[in-house]
Amino acid sequence: MSNHTFEPRAELRDVTLRDGLQLTGKVLSTEKKVEIVRELLRLGVPGIELGSMARPDLVPPMANTLEVVAALTPEELEKCWIWVATPRHITRAAEAGARNFQYCLSVTDAHNQANIGRTTDASLDALPEAVQITESVAGRIQLCLATSFTCPFEGAVDPERVLAIANDARAAGTEDIVICDTLGQAVPTQVTELISRVRQETPERRIVFHGHDTWGLGVANTLAAISAGADVVDGALGGLGGCPFAPGASGNTSSEDLLFATQPEWLSPEKFGHLVQLSEDLLVELGEPNRSKAAQGARSKAEAFEWVTTSPAYVKVS
Repeated sequence: MSNHTFEPRAELRDVTLRDGLQLTGKVLSTEKKVEIVRELLRLGVPGIELGSMARPDLVPPMANTLEVVAALTPEELEKCWIWVATPRHITRAAEAGARNFQYCLSVTDAHNQANIGRTTDASLDALPEAVQITESVAGRIQLCLATSFTCPFEGAVDPERVLAIANDARAAGTEDIVICDTLGQAVPTQVTELISRVRQETPERRIVFHGHDTWGLGVANTLAAISAGADVVDGALGGLGGCPFAPGASGNTSSEDLLFATQPEWLSPEKFGHLVQLSEDLLVELGEPNRSKAAQGARSKAEAFEWVTTSPAYVKVS
């Protein structure tokens, strides 16, 4: 028997309340969002992306992000991230109490124009100011690279373009780099190659992999990213979400699927059952389907398997 077992070390960041909610038509109340944040943290989820500074007229589900920030404690906010695209976004979020910022730009100009309204170079030009503001509030900032594999407008993305941005001097001061398969069109070999090269050929930072399950490879791509050196991986409850400015993008990789695949030390079958229940309740409220295969497995009839949670403590009453 081989002694070489797969031992993933990456942490999950749940992005339900940002990337998960973007494509939904329903706005969750501040109270409901705070409740979800606290339940995820209570269960042991290490990180949460709780909202975005995107314009509420363009992305209505993000309209109450600052209210959610203001309702949380500094200790809770230490584990929470806010999507930002400009220095002004960081200033406003920091005034509400946020300290962790995901500064996002697209590798391709076409998607950056559609998503943020400027060229990729213009976003990079503003990054040093964003870093400076973050440092002034003793915060942390990530460099998030959308469309790292494919773009809905320009097609396949050259990995050299990703590496050039990752190595750009204007990104100095960013503590993490987020590599995004925005459309979910990458395959594991591509993910392995790009994450490996980012690890080996760019400044030392935590690597975050943000995948989507559009073509059914969300879990496979995420495991490939972990094996190649990703430190954090993103997922959303029930596979909810996608990018409203990227035609063809569908749900995120399911948090439940990623947790079942990696089984971090903090996760127990009981906690997993509570996550499944939390996800089901949220998706019913939103009127969205549950795309998680692990959640479906948890509701199966295979009751001898400890991860099956069909006991009365978990079964949802209709």
